Order: sequence, then structure tokens, then C-alpha cells
Amino acid sequence: MSGHSERAREVLLDAAEELYACHGIDAVSSRRITEHAGTANHSAIAYHFGSRDGLLRALIERSVLPIDARRQQLVAELGEEAGLREVLACRILPWLEHLGQLPAPSWRARFLFQVRTVPSVGRLLTDSILHGEDIERLNLRTAQQLEGIPAAVLRARSGIMGHLVLGISSQYEQRIHEGAEQADWLAVGYFLLDTCVGMISAPSTQRADFMVTTVDPTFI
Repeated sequence: MSGHSERAREVLLDAAEELYACHGIDAVSSRRITEHAGTANHSAIAYHFGSRDGLLRALIERSVLPIDARRQQLVAELGEEAGLREVLACRILPWLEHLGQLPAPSWRARFLFQVRTVPSVGRLLTDSILHGEDIERLNLRTAQQLEGIPAAVLRARSGIMGHLVLGISSQYEQRIHEGAEQADWLAVGYFLLDTCVGMISAPSTQRADFMVTTVDPTFI
């Protein structure tokens, strides 16, 4: 791919991410994205990505790949005696670090929050995240730390934590954009880590099977 073509592709990705973040996935047309990107070629998305799903997949991969790379590094450094907090840190902190490295203003958290509100699109995100070897290893180590909690409960809590982490990140990104906050993504990361450790390790007093089909277990 030529440098010009790659740049045109990135401009389209940036325009789409911003519009999707602000208005929702289904409210934004391909034509609107190309116009926001400053191109008169209204078939540019079809040319570069094939379809809207291809564009969304490229946006999700752009978000997930650097997080995966950082997570792999943390997992490689995880000792055999690591506790629940260290294990969950490998799941949560790479996402907050990634958000902190984006140029301002950023739309990444709000875009992915919108992705999760559309079931068909949300599955693209789930498929991008859940099938990695490192994720499976972390899931296993989390379960080993919490042997007294039923698997259905852990699955449901994982889904709740995914919504919590992404929802808080989205709100925080919006507040930064509005000038109501000075960005400190790592502090938010440790706040969320503390919260998630407490949530997932809380005693289980009731069955939670009813949550399994209603809560997506995706973490960022």
C-alpha cells in the first residue's frame, strides 16, 4: 500500500471513529464519513475497507492490537505466585495505558462504548478480544484464584466489569474533551483495578445463571 493510500485510510478511520463516538454506529452513513474526512470520493470506504463492517473491523483492530501487545508483555512478566490483583492488572491496565497514549482529543473509548451497544457490531469486538491465548491464560488464572465462586458467577461478573471499565473510560474521555478533567488515565486505571478486584472476589450467595445470556464477558 502506498504512503498516500495509507494516509487516506487513516484519515477515514479517524473521521469514522469520531462520528461513531459522537452519534452512534447506526446514525452515521458512509457518505457522512467521507465528507467529514474531507474527500469528495464517496466510494472511498468501499475502496479501502470493502464495507461498513470492514471499516468497523479495521477500527477495532486498530484499538485492540496495541493493547494485545502490551498485555502479552505483562503476561510474560507475571510470576507463578501472582495474585488476583496482578492477574486483573494484565486485563485492565493496558487499555487505560493505551487511552493515555492517544493524541488529544481522543474518541477511542466513546467509539468502543458505542460498538458495544449494537449487538451485531459488538460481536466484532468480542471476537477480536476473547480468542487470544493470553486472554485464555488470564481467565484460567482468575478462576484458579477464585475456586469457591461458581463459573457462571465469574462469567457474569466479568461481563459487568467489561461494561464498567469501558463505561467509566468513555465518561472520563468525554470529561477530558469538555475540559472538566485533566487527563490522568493511569490513576483511573488503578481505581478501576481496585474496584474490579473487590467485585470479582466478593462472596457468592446466589446463583447467577440468569446473567450468563444477558452479560457479554468481554474485557477490553
